[in-house]
Amino acid sequence: MSTLTRILSLAAILACATLPAHAADPFPQKGKVLRIISPLSPGGSSDVQARAIAHKLSQQLGIPVMVENKPGASTGIAVRELMRSPPDGYTVLYTITVTTSQLPHLYEKPPFDVFKDMTPVGVAARTRTILVATAKAPYSTLKELVSYAKANPGKINYGSYGLGSSGHVNGELLKANAGIDIVHVPYKGSTDAVRDLLAGQIQFVFDGPSTAIANAKGGLVKILGVADKERLPAIPDVPTLTEAGVAGIDLPGLEQFFVPVGTPKEIVNKLNTELMKAVRSPEVSEMYVRGGSTVVASTPEEHARMMREDSAQWGTVMRRLNIRAD
Repeated sequence: MSTLTRILSLAAILACATLPAHAADPFPQKGKVLRIISPLSPGGSSDVQARAIAHKLSQQLGIPVMVENKPGASTGIAVRELMRSPPDGYTVLYTITVTTSQLPHLYEKPPFDVFKDMTPVGVAARTRTILVATAKAPYSTLKELVSYAKANPGKINYGSYGLGSSGHVNGELLKANAGIDIVHVPYKGSTDAVRDLLAGQIQFVFDGPSTAIANAKGGLVKILGVADKERLPAIPDVPTLTEAGVAGIDLPGLEQFFVPVGTPKEIVNKLNTELMKAVRSPEVSEMYVRGGSTVVASTPEEHARMMREDSAQWGTVMRRLNIRAD
């Protein structure tokens, strides 16, 4: 019996030794800190959303959740930070459409493959941008902007949060579809672009709804139109750009979560459950709606499908406009 007992004990020890590390270390562990990487500057719409989600997620998981801003390179710096992070569930990227649907089409050989180098966790919301002009601009409607630009070719500068970003693509769509000559000025983040807009250094931007609406209420900017197929409930009197006179500027964006490749499926699913719970919470979902976004709260599988559909749509537009970085 003693020999049999020793054999059984040894078998149990060996079985435990062969278990995956994540089975022995349930996620999340107390004492750990979860990072949410934001590819944009502090203070912008996406950053505010990330911080609200981090607060809810921390309450749900019972561990600290911090937001770390890594702006630059059209979100590429943040993506590279994610790619070199351990695939243990404690580093999450909260990013926008430029990462998955625009940046890949900027280069003949992109710096990363969004379909292979990141793992989709879920789409939080669909977003759109709003065309806003400086409060001192000599135009108050899209038609007046187009007329002014035609009378002053090359003298209107517009800002965006990076080459190939939604603001850049929408600006080039406006340029092409309205037949005007305007100049693109790229920034590291939307906060920087809006700061120069308010200072009069540039004349207009395609901004996120929350900051655009807040600045318009404060009399700091003029809203000229919504880059979407439908008007926003938050500002029902503001026309879409098609209604305002220039059609074809209506591609939506995604606010989405990723983890490093190799993250165990059970951790991906756990993160999806907790992140989407945070997104659907009254305080966060109401923030999205007030900011002109539509809450999605998808599964990882739905996220992967939406990524491919959006990438195909944006890629078609960017090739037509010849928006390239090389």
